[in-house]
Amino acid sequence: MSFKVVIELRKTGRMEEALSMAKVDLEKDPKEIWNRRAIAWVYYDFLKKYAQPENYKLFKENLEKIKALELPEEEKMVFDKSAYQIGKMIFAFQKVVPVDFSKINEVFELIKCFHFTKPSDAYSYLYKAFHKGYHNWSNYLAFADWWGFENFRSEDCLPDEYIGRKKMAIVEQAYIAYSKKLLEGKPIDPFGQQREIDRDKIQEFIPHLDTIIEDHPEYQYPPYFKAKLLLALGDTENVFSAFIPFAKKKRNDFWVWELMAEIISENEELKFACYCKALSLKTPEDFLVKLRQTFASMLVDKQMYPEAKTDIKKLIATRSKNKWKLPNQVTQWTEQDWFKTAKSKSDNSVLYEKHLKKAEEILYQDIPEEVVVIEFVNTYKNILYFVKDKTKYGFFNYTGQLEKPEIGEILKVRFCGDGQEGFYKVLTAKKASENNDSPAIRGFKGRLKIIPPQNFGFADDVFIPPYTISDNNLEDNMEIEGKAILSFNKKKNEWGWKAIRLN
Repeated sequence: MSFKVVIELRKTGRMEEALSMAKVDLEKDPKEIWNRRAIAWVYYDFLKKYAQPENYKLFKENLEKIKALELPEEEKMVFDKSAYQIGKMIFAFQKVVPVDFSKINEVFELIKCFHFTKPSDAYSYLYKAFHKGYHNWSNYLAFADWWGFENFRSEDCLPDEYIGRKKMAIVEQAYIAYSKKLLEGKPIDPFGQQREIDRDKIQEFIPHLDTIIEDHPEYQYPPYFKAKLLLALGDTENVFSAFIPFAKKKRNDFWVWELMAEIISENEELKFACYCKALSLKTPEDFLVKLRQTFASMLVDKQMYPEAKTDIKKLIATRSKNKWKLPNQVTQWTEQDWFKTAKSKSDNSVLYEKHLKKAEEILYQDIPEEVVVIEFVNTYKNILYFVKDKTKYGFFNYTGQLEKPEIGEILKVRFCGDGQEGFYKVLTAKKASENNDSPAIRGFKGRLKIIPPQNFGFADDVFIPPYTISDNNLEDNMEIEGKAILSFNKKKNEWGWKAIRLN
């Protein structure tokens, strides 16, 4: 049987002889699967031999010959082996500058009808090769749709490692790449200056993005790109909730707050606060020039000229250092009278600090605020004791949250989980008006009954501490009124009311 001889010739490297014999057999009986299979493997050998950019013409010829055989779907082995050579060639193309994407497109068109095993290591390798240059490849979305993200293996969902460094899982990379290309849109003018997004395609993709977000909460970036896609669609109702989980994880990256400002752009106050938060973070100045310019424009609009000049000078210094051209807007600012007369500062850190808390609160809007009352303040340790009701009370550190908290003040607090031995972590805390209802505070009015010799007292079932009596020169049977807080008596193991303020 000739096909066995063809195999032997291939094994010994006599490729031309193998090809000649395989051609004779194929011409005799072109429908015989063994003949088609035998010559397909010979073409594969040549494919392997010519898998370098300088031999592309010969590589392509053999790829075309494999395609022309129209092998049945079950002949997967030759296609899978070819996938590695195709991938090798595509990887090599992308090392040549500039990349010839016309050749990549040709290869893609040729392999569309190939019967690869899905999923498989070979098929994933093929994806990685074409994915490598997706940034500049206009045909990427068509390729990704053809390849099918449902064909990723479980191994593809795991982070990779390269030269001792962890790499993002190829699955996460794939969803990010697809999102970026959707956001990039298609050019609608000859020069590519104007682009248009495919709204239908975005809406079709978002449910797939939802699945990957749900199945892989460890992936950081899919929620970010879901927010970007929703924003592109103008879906402001859902974009915020989609972005928050990502923003919480990456809250120390300036660009998270830049995007947050875009999301809540209609709220000028919060937008301003987001820019303050972004600029308050430790970030190399080279990354901040555009952000500073946008923020400076807001400061100019508010006529906050010293602050505006401060940020403008910073961005000018960065652009000068890098020999980057100054935007026209910045040049125009420097020529105006207010810029010449305003006194700049060393930095705007005080301004940022003043507003950034409002931005941070955005992250926790999905966590309800709880109304509590301050029972005691330890100013040396920045600890305050609070009571919400008979089921929740304890203490927390108020550093960075409150200024000069006082006993009896009502707070709105977002707690981070449950307390441990009375200690709570808080996400946000701010003073609330006294009009906020709280079961932990009430007014009282009644006649004072002093209990000697301790000299504490009661009025309207409210405990009046000795220091309150002495400090206010109170006497027995005196009519008093004030505010009382719910308080737990550890000695008696019972709840009661304690005066915190007299009117």
